Amino acid sequence: MLRALIICLTALAAVVPARADVSIDRLIEDAGLRENSIASRDLEGWRPPQKLIVRDEGDLVAALQEEFPGVAFVPAPSVDVARAEAGDADAIIGYCSEDIVAAAGALVWIQIFSAGAERCLTVEGVASGKILLTNMQKMASPVIGEHAVAMMLSLTRGLTQQAKTMPEGNWNRSIGDEIGMLSVDGKTVLVVGLGGIGRAAAKRAAALGMRVIATRNSSRSGPDYVDYVGLSDELFELAAQADVVINALPLTAETRGLFDRAFFDAVKPGVFFVNVARGASVVTDDLVAALADGRVAGAGLDVTDPEPLPPDHPLWRMPNVIITPHIAWYGNNRERRTALTGENIRRFIAGDRLLNVVDPARGY
Repeated sequence: MLRALIICLTALAAVVPARADVSIDRLIEDAGLRENSIASRDLEGWRPPQKLIVRDEGDLVAALQEEFPGVAFVPAPSVDVARAEAGDADAIIGYCSEDIVAAAGALVWIQIFSAGAERCLTVEGVASGKILLTNMQKMASPVIGEHAVAMMLSLTRGLTQQAKTMPEGNWNRSIGDEIGMLSVDGKTVLVVGLGGIGRAAAKRAAALGMRVIATRNSSRSGPDYVDYVGLSDELFELAAQADVVINALPLTAETRGLFDRAFFDAVKPGVFFVNVARGASVVTDDLVAALADGRVAGAGLDVTDPEPLPPDHPLWRMPNVIITPHIAWYGNNRERRTALTGENIRRFIAGDRLLNVVDPARGY
């Protein structure tokens, strides 16, 4: 039954069919998932769950209902339905907003389908920790790490500029000298934020022969493929050493606007900047200025501020910039996401410890 449940959970947001061969034990080990310190049954307001609202058209709910017949699962294909049904719900899967939470009188747990939790953490009740929040942190880390490295290689190998000249049909081999193509082998990459995404990017960069340095907020510990781990207050010092900077930070009060003029003044001249985290961690005007005067040789941006980026924004027209519309998480990570959701539902109903719990104080 659990195998069938995981298959049906692809209805959460699937664009790539999920395989049902994900071992939750292996996922926990590979992704480094941590259990909550408190069992669900010990949370304030927990009772044997009677009603869960699920962001779904019905197929997922049918599978859940068959797996757990003692719980009422309510499909909520829209925010309006979720709000109307929230009054006596024990948990909400897939939605988090002020109006839905305000309408809920018995809510204990919310599972969101994104890794970033900043929007949900503005909701009263969630911000205070009264309502437990779990997210998809580390579920998309492998594909986002690949996306970061793909952007880095596109920039360093000049693929960005060359792709933009293709409509002209001009076979111009001198462009390689003009745009300064280089090899990343032996170069230094700074990964800012050594969480799940940061580790995935760092591992792939190390495999390319790069020296990997990183920052993290909590400690100096890191995997073997990272040569040096500094604390957040070493950012400027490490940025001066890096040929490539990859931003993998969550968006918090401390990281909002972190990559500003002062940062771009501190970088090694000609650095490449890749952002696969959150757009608001970058002061966009300061990045544009750094790109224009050469402090930054090129930028790969999966996220921007504002987002969506307006069609007339100068970043679109810069030859040394590659932009993707917040799609770095797309790819073969769906089975990981669906397995985590199914496991957390099972654990909540059993009163066990949930996985991927968000700390409101840290913001991730």
